[in-house]
Amino acid sequence: MDKGQLLYEGKAKRLFETDQSDVLIVEYKNDLTAFNGEKKAQEQGKGALNNQISSILFERLNREGISNHWLEQLNQTEQLVQHNEIIPIEVVVRNIAAGSLAKRIGLKEGRELAFPIVEYYYKDDDLGDPLINEDHIKLLNLVNQSDLNQMKEMALKVNDALIELFEACEIKLVDFKLEFGYDRSGQIILSDEVSPDTCRLWDIHTNEKLDKDVFRQGLGSVEHAYKIILNRLKGALSHG
Repeated sequence: MDKGQLLYEGKAKRLFETDQSDVLIVEYKNDLTAFNGEKKAQEQGKGALNNQISSILFERLNREGISNHWLEQLNQTEQLVQHNEIIPIEVVVRNIAAGSLAKRIGLKEGRELAFPIVEYYYKDDDLGDPLINEDHIKLLNLVNQSDLNQMKEMALKVNDALIELFEACEIKLVDFKLEFGYDRSGQIILSDEVSPDTCRLWDIHTNEKLDKDVFRQGLGSVEHAYKIILNRLKGALSHG
């Protein structure tokens, strides 16, 4: 598989063409950003850890019947993915109060929610990825109602699958962000990544934070936290 032209570079990943028009290479970077890019750093090994973790999780979701763009892990920092047209909506699923939800409506961090809450954010860096509702989505013509319903349904299926997997790792799935896209046939598939950069993950016994909040809040080494996630996933899968 030949690595071609750089198509896109984001905060945490680079996207490259290949010699197959429907297949792209995603390269995970060591960059860390928070607060809409206001806080930046690099940590050696972070990209490789996210690549491996995301590959494990995408493969698991494939087995659960949740269509996604992941094809295979190429090496430590790169994976092959299916080309797709990203829908400019971030879908966030929340199981436990944390982050902006806790601040926005006054819930104590760590409070378990009675049911998973699904939120939508408009993917626009200039606007700071604002929280939006279904009427905003309709007004902006970001996606039709049927496809939005499908995205929500898929996000809740991802939630169920990941809760089960992370519980086997003695980890709480607090919340997570998903992105979706249209493949070449017009079908909606899960895209982007599923990793400690996009999920809040706490130790089930101690509530130790094992995700990007370690960087956001200056709690220690991101590499150390992400290694814990990877090792526990490998251990759970080896016994599963």
